[in-house]
Amino acid sequence: MSDPNDVTLTPAQLHAHWQGHRGLTRKVIEAFPEEALFNHSVGGMRPFATLTMEFLRMSVPTLRGMVTRAWESSEVPQATTKAELLAAWDRDTEEIEQLWPRIPVGRFQERDTAFGQWEGPVYGTFLYIVDNEIHHRGQGYVYLRSLGIEPPAFWER
Repeated sequence: MSDPNDVTLTPAQLHAHWQGHRGLTRKVIEAFPEEALFNHSVGGMRPFATLTMEFLRMSVPTLRGMVTRAWESSEVPQATTKAELLAAWDRDTEEIEQLWPRIPVGRFQERDTAFGQWEGPVYGTFLYIVDNEIHHRGQGYVYLRSLGIEPPAFWER
């Protein structure tokens, strides 16, 4: 019988899980009418395109920091159309695919200070960007429902 403390999530499994979430977020972006993607909000929350740009400003820079130990923000060109936003998302996904295999073995367990501000285990920093995307994608679901649009099934990743 194996020790339950020996159970781990491999980097490949974690990557697949995250990319599943990213694929679902892409479906949410696609579900929005163009105008609503950039302008619709509920209760003063930011439009979904603004939230999506936040995801893009976090994902690749975080992975670069995980790979290189140099935590540098990078500018993401502001998308003004749904097509531009989806293209930026797809470029980001391609870069994630290039960076992920370069994360050093054991890096998730190391402590680091991400972007000169957030000290803690690297896995915590990584999980934050996933949690942030999931949280804000929930706002996208509220927006879509308020527009009378059925959002993608959240379990279809």
